[in-house]
Amino acid sequence: MVQTETITRLYTYDDYLMIKGDNQYELIGGELILVPAPKTYHQRISGRLYRIISEFVLSNKLGEVMYAPVDVLLTEKDKPQPDIFFIAKDRLDIIKEQHVDGAPDLIIEILSPSTASRDRVEKSRLYFTHGVKEYWIVDPDSMVVEILTPGEKYWQIAGTYNQKETLSSPLLQGLNINLMDVFTGLTPGKN
Repeated sequence: MVQTETITRLYTYDDYLMIKGDNQYELIGGELILVPAPKTYHQRISGRLYRIISEFVLSNKLGEVMYAPVDVLLTEKDKPQPDIFFIAKDRLDIIKEQHVDGAPDLIIEILSPSTASRDRVEKSRLYFTHGVKEYWIVDPDSMVVEILTPGEKYWQIAGTYNQKETLSSPLLQGLNINLMDVFTGLTPGKN
């Protein structure tokens, strides 16, 4: 019996740049991952969060808030596209013409069925390893936002908030988000 081995090609950022077409991809551990267009429910939550955070950041002159699709180059084999992220004003030089060169200070991922596992495991590890200061995981189905901050060996939970509560960011002092403003009028799976 002959044993066969499947060889999976690992991609680099340079390989990624050679891809033609309009599809969006993430590069995690050298694996090229097609990212499907998010559902409208996901985008409505993303838009609401982006607007609230961006207005706070701009009015307080704290830095820059961006949203997907923007390439965040962490290594030659790791290029996620976080849903929303913040870069502090003293680090704005990491924003290049084609991508962000390094880890943002705050990253927000909004879970969807096709990305939830990767957002919670592989990308979470990447973000921790590369020095992200705050990581939010937004679960649209349960209408919960979990805020993680770096601990000694991994993330620690800084807060978990449901749709009836007001979220407070440890990193962006003074940013308080009434989650009713984010989730009201939306029904998981129907928007």
